[in-house]
Amino acid sequence: MIQTRPYEPQDRAACKAVYYRAVREGAAAVYTPAQRAAWAASPEVDLTTPDKLLDQWCHVSVEGGVITGFMSLCPDGYLDMAFVLPEVMGKGHSAALYEGLIAHARGLGLSRLTVHASHLARRFFGRRGWQVDMAEVVEIGDQKLTRFAMSLDLAGVTAGAPTGADGPPPHP
Repeated sequence: MIQTRPYEPQDRAACKAVYYRAVREGAAAVYTPAQRAAWAASPEVDLTTPDKLLDQWCHVSVEGGVITGFMSLCPDGYLDMAFVLPEVMGKGHSAALYEGLIAHARGLGLSRLTVHASHLARRFFGRRGWQVDMAEVVEIGDQKLTRFAMSLDLAGVTAGAPTGADGPPPHP
């Protein structure tokens, strides 16, 4: 059974591992090995940098005591992080996190959300009413990756009303 809960400081390493595997394994069908290596260079937490998830609304999905994914929202409505383990992609973990995020955004009185989505995340968000505002190419090291600036008008959206299956991670 999938459960969600607020992110805690001790979740940092597990979330970094989710991020690393989601990019390196989960995005293998749409990004080259070099692009994925640039996007997620290491599974190790950089303890010299602050934990940005502590400054955002962030929840983790848990199944069998294992963190399987996480999703975060900045106070301005920017969906910053959304990643799940490759083995749970399409099994409701992203959807469970997303429903909580939408409820939180509404509680804050936000009327519009934005995200920079990967090819995979674009499908997940598109099924939930998000619009592609523009495609863009970002450079990470010597690699160029395509991502999609997307937005959602919360006025006409019902949380958890997808038009397709659950999908994988957002942005590079």
